[in-house]
Amino acid sequence: MSTNTPAETGEAAIPELVIISGMSGAGRSTAAKCLEDLGWFVVDNLPPALIPTMVELGARSQGNVARIAVVVDVRGRRFFDNLRESLADLEAKHVTRRIVFLESSDDALVRRFESVRRPHPLQGDGRIVDGIAAERDLLRELRGDADLVIDTSSLNVHELRAKMDAQFAGESEPELRATVMSFGYKYGLPVDADLVVDCRFLPNPHWVPELRPFTGVNTEVSDYVFDQPGAKEFLNQYTELLQLIAAGYRREGKRYVTIAVGCTGGKHRSVAMSEKLSARLAAEGIETVLVHRDMGRE
Repeated sequence: MSTNTPAETGEAAIPELVIISGMSGAGRSTAAKCLEDLGWFVVDNLPPALIPTMVELGARSQGNVARIAVVVDVRGRRFFDNLRESLADLEAKHVTRRIVFLESSDDALVRRFESVRRPHPLQGDGRIVDGIAAERDLLRELRGDADLVIDTSSLNVHELRAKMDAQFAGESEPELRATVMSFGYKYGLPVDADLVVDCRFLPNPHWVPELRPFTGVNTEVSDYVFDQPGAKEFLNQYTELLQLIAAGYRREGKRYVTIAVGCTGGKHRSVAMSEKLSARLAAEGIETVLVHRDMGRE
């Protein structure tokens, strides 16, 4: 079996491609800087029509440009037309590309624009919220196509960099990476969730006085949750379902999935279920990141 590299055989190695997009003010520049620090060749605000050309230039670099990240946004009015054409061109050339979409709530975006005293690029003569609404409408289709959605509403710069590092710092890409996130429904659904699990069908340890101060990471709470009828069965069957979904994601080239596990306050049931579910996925060979979004918020 030959072990020659593409450079040795004269074959052009197609570089990895990541497209960074999302809401203005949601952290695109920070995400791009993180990839740059990880050794990616980063191009900011590249016209979408030039993305295939950029990939071709990388392929001719004899391995010197092996990973390319391109930041695209809505500053170009023909943004979507050009981007759709470019993505179709890349697919026809069998170029593997991933889309990272930076999301944030309207309130968080308004605060960020007001803090820097800059207008939203699409607000025109209107208000910041008008620009945000217009941008969401333009980006809706791209968000639906994204491989990885990161909600930065409650993240600072360092936390966003940590999330990007967790996804891209590895020397080799896993077949599928899962984020299991516990949350509380009373604080809102995670906007970056691909799948949502509702644990409110189980009795709430909050109403057990001796368990109320603890969280789902404590053995006493976890034992209580999984001693309830249906809890273990749900974990087993949902794990089997995720194996089926994971196989489909792999076939479709999707590398990231965020599984949001919710209960009322995000402290007991969802935390206990997330702990067990993430361990099961890891045991199945899926690289898993565990996040407890709302634990400690009460």
